[in-house]
Amino acid sequence: MDWMGRQNETPTISVSGRDIPIAIRRHQTAKRLVMRLAPDGSEVRVTMPRWGQSRDAVDFARTRIEWLARQLSGISDKTPPAHGEKIPFRGDTLTIDWDSNYPRKPVTDDGNLLVGGPQSGLPARIEKWLRAEGLELMESDLTQYCERADVIAPKIALSKAQRRWGSCSSSGTVRINWRLIMAPDHVRRSVVAHEVAHLVHFDHSPAFYRLLGDLFEGELSAADSWLKRQGRSLYRYFG
Repeated sequence: MDWMGRQNETPTISVSGRDIPIAIRRHQTAKRLVMRLAPDGSEVRVTMPRWGQSRDAVDFARTRIEWLARQLSGISDKTPPAHGEKIPFRGDTLTIDWDSNYPRKPVTDDGNLLVGGPQSGLPARIEKWLRAEGLELMESDLTQYCERADVIAPKIALSKAQRRWGSCSSSGTVRINWRLIMAPDHVRRSVVAHEVAHLVHFDHSPAFYRLLGDLFEGELSAADSWLKRQGRSLYRYFG
Protein backbone atom coordinates (compact mmCIF):
# COMPACT_ATOMS: atom_id res chain seq x y z
CA MET A 1 0.00 0.00 0.00
CA ASP A 2 1.37 3.46 -0.87
CA TRP A 3 0.85 6.63 1.12
CA MET A 4 -2.44 7.36 -0.66
CA GLY A 5 -3.98 4.59 1.39
CA ARG A 6 -2.76 6.14 4.63
CA GLN A 7 -4.58 9.45 4.87
CA ASN A 8 -2.78 10.73 7.96
CA GLU A 9 0.75 10.22 6.65
CA THR A 10 2.85 12.79 4.84
CA PRO A 11 3.88 11.72 1.32
CA THR A 12 7.59 11.40 0.60
CA ILE A 13 9.80 11.22 -2.46
CA SER A 14 13.13 9.42 -2.76
CA VAL A 15 15.86 11.69 -4.11
CA SER A 16 19.52 10.65 -4.23
CA GLY A 17 18.91 7.99 -1.59
CA ARG A 18 17.04 10.35 0.74
CA ASP A 19 13.34 10.21 1.56
CA ILE A 20 12.12 13.80 1.56
CA PRO A 21 8.62 14.76 2.73
CA ILE A 22 6.33 16.53 0.28
CA ALA A 23 4.50 19.51 1.73
CA ILE A 24 1.34 20.16 -0.29
CA ARG A 25 -0.18 23.62 -0.13
CA ARG A 26 -3.42 24.58 -1.83
CA HIS A 27 -3.77 28.23 -2.78
CA GLN A 28 -6.95 29.92 -3.89
CA THR A 29 -5.23 31.89 -6.67
CA ALA A 30 -2.97 29.11 -7.94
CA LYS A 31 -3.69 28.05 -11.52
CA ARG A 32 -0.95 25.44 -11.90
CA LEU A 33 1.40 23.25 -9.91
CA VAL A 34 4.59 24.91 -8.66
CA MET A 35 7.37 23.02 -6.90
CA ARG A 36 10.24 24.28 -4.75
CA LEU A 37 12.84 22.64 -2.57
CA ALA A 38 13.19 24.10 0.92
CA PRO A 39 16.48 26.06 1.23
CA ASP A 40 17.84 23.47 3.66
CA GLY A 41 16.58 20.52 1.62
CA SER A 42 14.24 19.42 4.41
CA GLU A 43 11.12 19.17 2.25
CA VAL A 44 9.70 19.47 -1.24
CA ARG A 45 6.98 22.14 -1.41
CA VAL A 46 4.25 21.84 -3.99
CA THR A 47 1.69 24.62 -4.36
CA MET A 48 -1.43 23.71 -6.29
CA PRO A 49 -4.95 24.99 -7.07
CA ARG A 50 -7.55 24.41 -4.38
CA TRP A 51 -9.39 21.91 -6.54
CA GLY A 52 -6.29 19.77 -7.16
CA GLN A 53 -5.79 16.29 -5.73
CA SER A 54 -2.86 15.31 -3.54
CA ARG A 55 -1.94 12.49 -5.91
CA ASP A 56 -1.39 15.05 -8.67
CA ALA A 57 1.12 16.91 -6.50
CA VAL A 58 3.04 13.73 -5.71
CA ASP A 59 3.09 12.62 -9.36
CA PHE A 60 4.25 16.11 -10.33
CA ALA A 61 7.17 15.90 -7.91
CA ARG A 62 8.15 12.43 -9.09
CA THR A 63 8.45 13.59 -12.70
CA ARG A 64 11.07 16.12 -11.56
CA ILE A 65 13.38 13.93 -9.51
CA GLU A 66 16.42 14.81 -11.63
CA TRP A 67 15.83 18.53 -11.02
CA LEU A 68 15.41 17.89 -7.31
CA ALA A 69 18.64 15.87 -7.25
CA ARG A 70 20.55 18.77 -8.83
CA GLN A 71 19.08 21.20 -6.32
CA LEU A 72 19.85 18.89 -3.43
CA SER A 73 23.46 18.48 -4.53
CA GLY A 74 23.92 22.23 -4.17
CA ILE A 75 23.00 22.17 -0.50
CA SER A 76 25.96 21.69 1.79
CA ASP A 77 25.77 19.74 5.01
CA LYS A 78 25.19 21.77 8.15
CA THR A 79 28.43 23.32 9.36
CA PRO A 80 27.95 25.01 12.75
CA PRO A 81 30.42 27.86 13.35
CA ALA A 82 33.55 26.70 15.16
CA HIS A 83 37.04 27.93 15.92
CA GLY A 84 39.15 28.05 12.77
CA GLU A 85 36.17 27.77 10.43
CA LYS A 86 35.09 30.46 7.98
CA ILE A 87 31.69 32.08 7.74
CA PRO A 88 30.43 34.45 5.04
CA PHE A 89 29.86 38.08 5.95
CA ARG A 90 28.66 40.68 3.45
CA GLY A 91 29.93 38.58 0.55
CA ASP A 92 33.37 38.03 2.04
CA THR A 93 34.54 35.52 4.65
CA LEU A 94 35.63 35.81 8.26
CA THR A 95 37.76 33.24 10.03
CA ILE A 96 36.44 32.46 13.49
CA ASP A 97 39.11 33.02 16.13
CA TRP A 98 37.82 31.85 19.51
CA ASP A 99 39.68 32.42 22.73
CA SER A 100 38.09 32.37 26.17
CA ASN A 101 40.01 35.56 27.00
CA TYR A 102 38.40 37.52 24.15
CA PRO A 103 35.24 39.58 24.79
CA ARG A 104 32.01 37.59 24.47
CA LYS A 105 30.70 39.94 21.79
CA PRO A 106 32.38 39.17 18.43
CA VAL A 107 34.71 41.76 16.93
CA THR A 108 36.10 41.81 13.37
CA ASP A 109 39.86 42.13 13.00
CA ASP A 110 41.58 41.98 9.60
CA GLY A 111 39.53 39.11 8.18
CA ASN A 112 39.05 37.39 11.52
CA LEU A 113 36.11 37.28 13.89
CA LEU A 114 37.40 37.43 17.45
CA VAL A 115 34.99 35.97 19.97
CA GLY A 116 35.30 34.79 23.56
CA GLY A 117 33.01 33.30 26.18
CA PRO A 118 32.22 29.59 26.63
CA GLN A 119 33.00 27.60 23.52
CA SER A 120 29.71 25.70 23.84
CA GLY A 121 27.73 28.87 23.13
CA LEU A 122 29.86 30.01 20.22
CA PRO A 123 27.29 29.49 17.42
CA ALA A 124 24.57 31.33 19.34
CA ARG A 125 26.80 34.34 20.03
CA ILE A 126 27.91 34.57 16.42
CA GLU A 127 24.33 34.32 15.16
CA LYS A 128 23.25 37.06 17.60
CA TRP A 129 26.06 39.27 16.33
CA LEU A 130 25.18 38.61 12.68
CA ARG A 131 21.54 39.45 13.33
CA ALA A 132 22.48 42.73 15.00
CA GLU A 133 24.79 43.67 12.13
CA GLY A 134 22.11 42.72 9.64
CA LEU A 135 19.39 44.74 11.33
CA GLU A 136 21.56 47.85 11.44
CA LEU A 137 22.43 47.65 7.75
CA MET A 138 18.91 46.73 6.67
CA GLU A 139 17.44 49.65 8.60
CA SER A 140 19.87 51.92 6.75
CA ASP A 141 18.96 50.32 3.41
CA LEU A 142 15.27 50.74 4.16
CA THR A 143 15.65 54.41 5.06
CA GLN A 144 17.57 55.14 1.84
CA TYR A 145 15.10 53.42 -0.45
CA CYS A 146 12.08 54.91 1.30
CA GLU A 147 13.53 58.36 0.76
CA ARG A 148 13.96 57.58 -2.94
CA ALA A 149 10.41 56.27 -3.15
CA ASP A 150 9.10 59.24 -1.17
CA VAL A 151 7.36 57.06 1.40
CA ILE A 152 7.60 56.93 5.17
CA ALA A 153 9.97 54.21 6.35
CA PRO A 154 7.93 51.52 8.14
CA LYS A 155 8.94 49.18 10.90
CA ILE A 156 11.50 46.57 9.86
CA ALA A 157 11.93 43.14 11.40
CA LEU A 158 14.26 40.23 10.82
CA SER A 159 12.86 37.03 9.39
CA LYS A 160 14.11 33.45 9.64
CA ALA A 161 11.85 32.22 6.85
CA GLN A 162 12.85 29.08 5.01
CA ARG A 163 11.33 30.20 1.74
CA ARG A 164 11.26 33.99 1.45
CA TRP A 165 14.11 36.47 1.47
CA GLY A 166 11.76 39.35 2.18
CA SER A 167 8.12 40.21 2.67
CA CYS A 168 5.88 43.24 3.14
CA SER A 169 2.60 42.91 5.00
CA SER A 170 -0.55 44.87 4.23
CA SER A 171 0.09 46.83 7.44
CA GLY A 172 3.41 47.99 5.99
CA THR A 173 5.85 46.00 8.12
CA VAL A 174 8.90 44.93 6.12
CA ARG A 175 10.60 41.66 7.02
CA ILE A 176 14.02 40.71 5.67
CA ASN A 177 15.72 37.35 6.10
CA TRP A 178 18.56 37.89 8.56
CA ARG A 179 20.83 35.49 6.63
CA LEU A 180 21.22 38.12 3.92
CA ILE A 181 23.89 39.76 6.10
CA MET A 182 26.09 36.91 4.88
CA ALA A 183 25.37 37.70 1.21
CA PRO A 184 27.06 40.44 -0.84
CA ASP A 185 25.76 43.93 -0.12
CA HIS A 186 24.11 44.35 -3.51
CA VAL A 187 22.11 41.15 -2.96
CA ARG A 188 20.82 42.24 0.43
CA ARG A 189 20.00 45.71 -0.84
CA SER A 190 18.10 44.34 -3.83
CA VAL A 191 15.75 42.48 -1.48
CA VAL A 192 15.16 45.58 0.65
CA ALA A 193 14.52 47.66 -2.48
CA HIS A 194 12.03 45.01 -3.66
CA GLU A 195 10.04 45.29 -0.45
CA VAL A 196 10.11 49.10 -0.51
CA ALA A 197 8.65 49.00 -4.02
CA HIS A 198 5.83 46.91 -2.56
CA LEU A 199 5.01 49.75 -0.20
CA VAL A 200 3.89 51.65 -3.30
CA HIS A 201 2.67 48.79 -5.51
CA PHE A 202 1.42 45.78 -3.57
CA ASP A 203 1.73 43.52 -6.63
CA HIS A 204 4.20 42.59 -9.37
CA SER A 205 2.75 44.83 -12.02
CA PRO A 206 4.81 46.66 -14.68
CA ALA A 207 4.56 49.78 -12.49
CA PHE A 208 6.12 47.84 -9.61
CA TYR A 209 9.09 46.74 -11.70
CA ARG A 210 9.59 50.23 -13.10
CA LEU A 211 9.76 51.63 -9.59
CA LEU A 212 12.09 48.85 -8.44
CA GLY A 213 14.40 49.61 -11.36
CA ASP A 214 14.43 53.27 -10.38
CA LEU A 215 15.10 52.52 -6.70
CA PHE A 216 17.85 49.92 -6.97
CA GLU A 217 21.22 51.19 -8.06
CA GLY A 218 22.65 47.85 -9.15
CA GLU A 219 21.77 45.11 -11.62
CA LEU A 220 18.70 43.26 -10.40
CA SER A 221 19.43 40.30 -12.65
CA ALA A 222 22.84 39.83 -11.05
CA ALA A 223 21.39 39.94 -7.54
CA ASP A 224 18.61 37.52 -8.45
CA SER A 225 21.09 35.19 -10.10
CA TRP A 226 23.28 35.15 -6.98
CA LEU A 227 20.33 34.17 -4.80
CA LYS A 228 19.31 31.40 -7.16
CA ARG A 229 22.85 30.00 -7.37
CA GLN A 230 24.12 30.51 -3.84
CA GLY A 231 21.21 31.49 -1.64
CA ARG A 232 20.78 27.99 -0.25
CA SER A 233 24.37 27.98 1.00
CA LEU A 234 23.45 30.62 3.60
CA TYR A 235 21.43 28.00 5.49
CA ARG A 236 24.33 25.67 6.22
CA TYR A 237 25.73 27.52 9.24
CA PHE A 238 22.74 28.02 11.53
CA GLY A 239 19.50 26.19 12.21
